[in-house]
Amino acid sequence: MYAKVIVEIGVKNVDKMFTYIVPNKYRDIIKVGARVKVEFGRRLVEGFVLELTSDKRETIDLKEIIEVVDIDPILTSEMLELGRIISERTLCSRISAYQVMLPKALKASYNTNINIKMGKYISLAKDKEEVNDYINKCRYPKQIDILNKLLNSNEIKITKLDSAVNTLIKNKIIKLEEKEEYRYSYQPNKIDNKVILNKEQSMVVNRVIGCLGNSKTFLLYGVTGAGKTEVYMHIIEDVIKRGKSAIMLVPEISLTPQIVDRFVRRFGNNVAILHSGLSDTERYDEYRKIRREEVKIVIGARSAIFAPLNNIGVIIIDEEHSSTYKQDNHPRYNAKEVAILRSKYHKCPVVLGSATPSVEAFAKAGNKVYELLTLTKRAGDGVLPKVHIIDMKKEVKQGNFILSKILKDKIKEKLSKNEQIILLLNRRGYSSMITCNNCGEVSKCPNCDISLTYHKTSNMLRCHYCGYATKKIERCPKCGSNDLKDYGLGTQKLEEELKKEFDARIVRMDMDTTSKKGAHQRIIEDFGNHKYDILVGTQMIAKGLDFPLVTLVGVINADASLNVPDFRSSERTFQLLCQVSGRAGRGDLLGEVIIQTYNNNHYSIVYAKNHDYLSFYKEEMKIRKQLKYSPYYYIILVSITSRDYEYGFSESNKIGEYLRSNLDKSTIVLGPTMANLFRINNIYHFQCIIKYRFDNLLKDTLINLDNHYKVNNKVNIEIDIDPNRL
Repeated sequence: MYAKVIVEIGVKNVDKMFTYIVPNKYRDIIKVGARVKVEFGRRLVEGFVLELTSDKRETIDLKEIIEVVDIDPILTSEMLELGRIISERTLCSRISAYQVMLPKALKASYNTNINIKMGKYISLAKDKEEVNDYINKCRYPKQIDILNKLLNSNEIKITKLDSAVNTLIKNKIIKLEEKEEYRYSYQPNKIDNKVILNKEQSMVVNRVIGCLGNSKTFLLYGVTGAGKTEVYMHIIEDVIKRGKSAIMLVPEISLTPQIVDRFVRRFGNNVAILHSGLSDTERYDEYRKIRREEVKIVIGARSAIFAPLNNIGVIIIDEEHSSTYKQDNHPRYNAKEVAILRSKYHKCPVVLGSATPSVEAFAKAGNKVYELLTLTKRAGDGVLPKVHIIDMKKEVKQGNFILSKILKDKIKEKLSKNEQIILLLNRRGYSSMITCNNCGEVSKCPNCDISLTYHKTSNMLRCHYCGYATKKIERCPKCGSNDLKDYGLGTQKLEEELKKEFDARIVRMDMDTTSKKGAHQRIIEDFGNHKYDILVGTQMIAKGLDFPLVTLVGVINADASLNVPDFRSSERTFQLLCQVSGRAGRGDLLGEVIIQTYNNNHYSIVYAKNHDYLSFYKEEMKIRKQLKYSPYYYIILVSITSRDYEYGFSESNKIGEYLRSNLDKSTIVLGPTMANLFRINNIYHFQCIIKYRFDNLLKDTLINLDNHYKVNNKVNIEIDIDPNRL
């Protein structure tokens, strides 16, 4: 018997199966999808068995499999097929497609050692009559106390073996067992009662439930606060009653605590959590819990789409418009596409929910690829917040550089009423740059084409791209002047300004304050319990969070995302503004939103003010059609990187010419050009953009291009199909 094995090797051009002899001792236990240890060259590595055959075919001498790691296959037949499709669609290696599905402990990676947590438990080894006889004769209070407790319960967990326990074990009155335990536990604050749905919510639930058992994709377009989460829970409740399971994806780790809390309150211990905020050991525990079918619901971020559930009844993707569902490095899979693939395998519906659907998703609904479901009203007769647009050009003339007069007044008003405020500024740090007022020199990262961001609490200048950090300079390195000024505004500086202006309890939520484990959850819980009055944060506070006392949302610089040179910048701005606006007035109190901008006539800001998605969609589609962008054209980004500028420049021109010569004449090839961030960590970035509608030559051309550069160690190319950013 022979096994075709794919191994994890850090060489780009090794992406194929290798044949090994299956020793007689493993013939009865080896299975497709299991990990094995094999010799590869002079190295000992792990790999996955993809095929078992009795046909040798190879003429070379073959090596034997050294060890079968798994009795039960790690990769199911579904996952094996899923990995093959992901590899073909994203042009990634098969092994990387399989590895991304698994927790670290189960990846094909030699010498990975993650311990399983074991707990010690004692239980009675005799019947109750014999135990009572022992108690009557016993003179030791501690032994009597242990036995009395065991008479009232099946077992007791112990942390150490003391003399009393050891004596009872020696006398065979009790027995000691070690049991596997899970590290991650989530205790809900209270039990959640089932909410009665309104007419719109009920119609949505009934429509999805009516399609259980069929592969169908729904787009649920519902205004912020429409009660989409309650709709999801009603659908999942019905799915579980039918003996099936459910996957629920959220876009950000920061959203997970609130969502998890609501689900655990409703479904108890029937929920597992999968996201990158968990440690490797916690993630492994959750994964095993799912594989053992101890839970029916999996909640998590992007990678939770690979949860090893059997008999999936529904897959729900909340905030479907979020770019975080697409992975930005190999394998560049999109969780929404994987969800639809899994729905075909399990014959179950997919629900994509959003208050601001992606233009592509809404276009698919218009073309009947997805079925559109709508929630037009806030749950519980809630009212959408009133939005004010403030022209900061006028405010600056009056000396209001950071906070407009109306925003200051509204903050004071809400604080006096003991209500809460959320302020969004999508830039972390203290200031965006340090500049010399004498010669104009800007402190830049030595490795990247980007200015260093000043972080005041650590007095450090940091690059947010390569991680370079240095102490804040006191003199200009160019002219020696000490007349240095920090320009721009980050969340840290905003927090400082607010503390000067208001007598309020303020908490900041950005990458700097949430780097420690559990920080997201702690900040959200503390703000929810009104330990703080004002929450300042980046875009991580814009989605999904639900705080009934928040009556004011302020957007400090609404232009930030508009200035990004990307065809989706208007869409992202509209989505961000609508989403963060939706955090206001979610309880019984009316909400207000203040949007500060220097571009108050831009259509994305005007339509966001009116919560008018349909008008925004029509305007955006006109522009996309004129410029030949998605959803009218498919987009592929070919990134070319090299440490050698001249060589990278030369090869990128060759790649551009190769694409133009080998693709269909109707396909548009733009570039090569320098990428928006041209130098990152001393690597130069060039790019070509491909726009196409139908091109039979495309796949083979890209595969040939990718294969050609796999053996080139001076230049690297990455092919991103439907990229998040250009």
